[in-house]
Amino acid sequence: MKSNIHPDYHTITVVMTNGTEYQTRSTWGKDGDKMNLDIDPMSHPAWTGGNQQLLDRGGRLSRFKKRYEGLGI
Repeated sequence: MKSNIHPDYHTITVVMTNGTEYQTRSTWGKDGDKMNLDIDPMSHPAWTGGNQQLLDRGGRLSRFKKRYEGLGI
C-alpha cells in the first residue's frame, strides 16, 4: 500500500441550523474547525420525505395516472 496518499482525518464540530452541535471525524477543514450547515437534515424535505405535491404540467402526470390506474398502485 502507498504511504502518504490519504488525507488528514481529524475531529470537527458540526453546527446544525437550530444551533445544536456534535463532533464527528472528517477530512473537511482542520482539526477543531466548525462546519455550519445551511440545510438541516432534521427538517429538510430531502431527508424527511416532506409534504411534496406533484404539479401536473402539460398533462404528463394525468396521462401517467390514467395509463397505470388499473394496477392498484
